[in-house]
Amino acid sequence: MYRIDCLQFANWSESIFREMREGDVDAVHVTIVYHETFRETVAEMSKWNRMFDRYSDLILHGRTAADIDRARETNRTAIFFGFQNPSPIEADIDLVEILHTLGARFMQLSYNNQSLLATGCYEADDPGITRMGKEVIREMNRVGLVVDMSHSADRSTIEAAELSERPIAITHANPHVWEPALRNKRDAVIRAVTENGGMMGFSLYPHHLKDKTNCTADSFCQMVADAAEAYGVEHFGIGSDLCQDQPDSIVEWMRVGRWTKGIDFGEGSASAPGFPPQPSWFQTNKDFGNIEEGLGAVGFDQTEVGLLMGDNWYRFFDMNFGPVGTTSR
Repeated sequence: MYRIDCLQFANWSESIFREMREGDVDAVHVTIVYHETFRETVAEMSKWNRMFDRYSDLILHGRTAADIDRARETNRTAIFFGFQNPSPIEADIDLVEILHTLGARFMQLSYNNQSLLATGCYEADDPGITRMGKEVIREMNRVGLVVDMSHSADRSTIEAAELSERPIAITHANPHVWEPALRNKRDAVIRAVTENGGMMGFSLYPHHLKDKTNCTADSFCQMVADAAEAYGVEHFGIGSDLCQDQPDSIVEWMRVGRWTKGIDFGEGSASAPGFPPQPSWFQTNKDFGNIEEGLGAVGFDQTEVGLLMGDNWYRFFDMNFGPVGTTSR
């Protein structure tokens, strides 16, 4: 059984990498971009290269599913790069292949707002995938850069799932029927993604949880069970959206970037604009065992727990991180 988390945005440090090892986390998809340009993205990759060198006993750069096996064999965690916004490609479709060559494996087509490619979930109107978006999806499919619609609006996500010739992902969200947060996904959206072979990662970010910080492990795991029954256990994994050790000032960059001079509180509120406290049972990478135990308690067998904890993501990585028709093996 693999343990794979398909979204974290931590304030990366040796202590966090060591907690990954204590939690037997085999791979993590990390956000390296929110609103950065191409050049700024390359600078972030350079920072990661230095961390791969400095902490070579704890982490390695993941490019294929085979790197997860290499990480396990050497007691390390494989780190996969992702973007929460298409800003790194600017307005140049040729940068899709270049960024994939540099190690990017996931890219959201929008982050809350309208982009050149798709509509974000905070916009009042959703005209769907744009002309450029259709071309970029085709190029992402060609090179093996996964289409991620975690922060996108309903129509855009459904269209992306239908337009893409390869399965797409919602790396970090929960069903809207369980918790009606704006970022959580309605039935039609989840159905479009899963019926086209895609994946969804369940989020532990409190704004996505029923009862927020007070959400119980039983409630979360029952939500997983209900989704698995409705759409198929093979389409789900974990995308915790863990933002460990981040200062509250980072939320402003996440939500505001360069698009406004004001403050957008997004999923927070004016009275509590920072990061909400994590539930007591999931605060660090050492706590994945609590999810595993909870899934067993709501009726999943050992094989199904393995699928949800990482085996589904491993299969998805293996089939979708390279050109069409290639796998890690």
